[in-house]
Amino acid sequence: MEQILDKDVERVLFSQEELARRVSEIAAEIDRDYAGKEPLLVSVLRGSFVFMADLVRQIHLPCTVDFMAVSSYGAGTASSGQVKIVKDLSEHIEGKDVIVVEDILDSGNTLSYLLQILQARRPASVRLCTLLDKPSRRTKPVELHYAGFSIPDYFVVGYGLDYAEKYRNLPYIGVLKPCVYEK
Repeated sequence: MEQILDKDVERVLFSQEELARRVSEIAAEIDRDYAGKEPLLVSVLRGSFVFMADLVRQIHLPCTVDFMAVSSYGAGTASSGQVKIVKDLSEHIEGKDVIVVEDILDSGNTLSYLLQILQARRPASVRLCTLLDKPSRRTKPVELHYAGFSIPDYFVVGYGLDYAEKYRNLPYIGVLKPCVYEK
C-alpha cells in the first residue's frame, strides 16, 4: 500500500526484502565473530532504531542492548560538525564487547567522536556496524567492521532514516527528491 510519504521519494534504493536479507547476513557475521561472547549492541538514536531492532532479532547469541543519542545534524541535510551527547548509555561498558549500531556512516565526524568517548570507558572491544556507508563524504577516518550497503552521495530516507524527523516509517530506503529539502 502506497504511503503519503512515497510521493517525495525519487526512487527506491533498497527494498524491504533486500534490507531483510542484508540484515540477516550481518547478524550471521556477528554470530560468527562473537561466538562464546555476549556483545552489547549500542543503538545510536534515532536513525538506527529500525535497523537495530531487526538486527537484534536475527542475532542468535545472548546479547544486551543500550541506546545513545548524539546530535550533529539538526534539521539540515549536512552535519554541522558540532557533536553533542543527548542521551548517554544506561550501563557501564568497561570490559564488555560493544558493537555500535548506526544507520549511516557519512563524514565520520559524529562516529569518530562517539567511538573515542566509548574507547575511553575501557570496553574489551568496540566495533562499528552501520547499515549504510557513504565513503565519498568521509572527512575523518573511521574503522568500519560491519556494513550493510555502500552508497553514493544520495540523500536517503526510510527504514529509520529521516529528513526533518519524517520518512523514518518507510519500509525501504529511498532517495529523497531534492525539491523536498532544497526549499
